[in-house]
Amino acid sequence: MKRILIVEDVALNRDLLTQLLEDDYDLLIAVDGAAGVEMAVAHRPDLVLMDLSLPLLDGWEATRCIKANATTAGIPVVAITANAMSGDEERAKAAGCDDFMTKPIDEDLLFAKLRRWLD
Repeated sequence: MKRILIVEDVALNRDLLTQLLEDDYDLLIAVDGAAGVEMAVAHRPDLVLMDLSLPLLDGWEATRCIKANATTAGIPVVAITANAMSGDEERAKAAGCDDFMTKPIDEDLLFAKLRRWLD
């Protein structure tokens, strides 16, 4: 079973992602960017779903840390954000994100992105 690390500080969003994914994936949960980086290094998930607005270490910097570490650099990171402004997708990719989604989560798009990066 593929392992996904969800890095999300809002309980409602974590719960939604968990409900959508728990039957098909082994899930790890981090509630801030610093914990997300630590868990990525410790557990080496197959993919990271990264909120960009996080406490302690935002998703932009957490992604940079994951991509800068040789152990985790190859892990796909999919940015998920509610604050999508013009240029944010390009900025997320410049920070190292491999893909980008906006909230509210479109389930079909989420599963399409997971298939793309995990198959």
